[in-house]
Amino acid sequence: MTAVERYFFTPLYHPRSNWSVVSWWESRRLMFNLCVGSAGLLSLATTILIARLPPHPFPMGIPWIGVLVYGVMANLCYTLGPLTDLVLRRLLGNRAPAVGPVLFRYGFVFAMGLTLLPIPVAAVGWLLRWFI
Repeated sequence: MTAVERYFFTPLYHPRSNWSVVSWWESRRLMFNLCVGSAGLLSLATTILIARLPPHPFPMGIPWIGVLVYGVMANLCYTLGPLTDLVLRRLLGNRAPAVGPVLFRYGFVFAMGLTLLPIPVAAVGWLLRWFI
């Protein structure tokens, strides 16, 4: 089984207790943080590079406060995953046994997209600098 299959397409997800639901989510938190953090570094480096391109280059520093706040918020939002999973399991009972992997996949894709969003925004800003 590859890492992609193990983390995104878990074939057997039938937790028997609330602790097993939380444990399943927490076993994926490190990989989530590494992926989102790597995407954040790529996004930050690319936007700094784009900011320094002509015409009208401007020096851009690293917004450390923003990076810290984004990391904390990403982890707070990640924590909503197991909470939502537990609530849906309580409301739907046996009809929602595989909601965890689905929530994880959608949350991961959303977090990665949001983290990489500054790259196209900076690229559009660079294009606009040619005309303004």
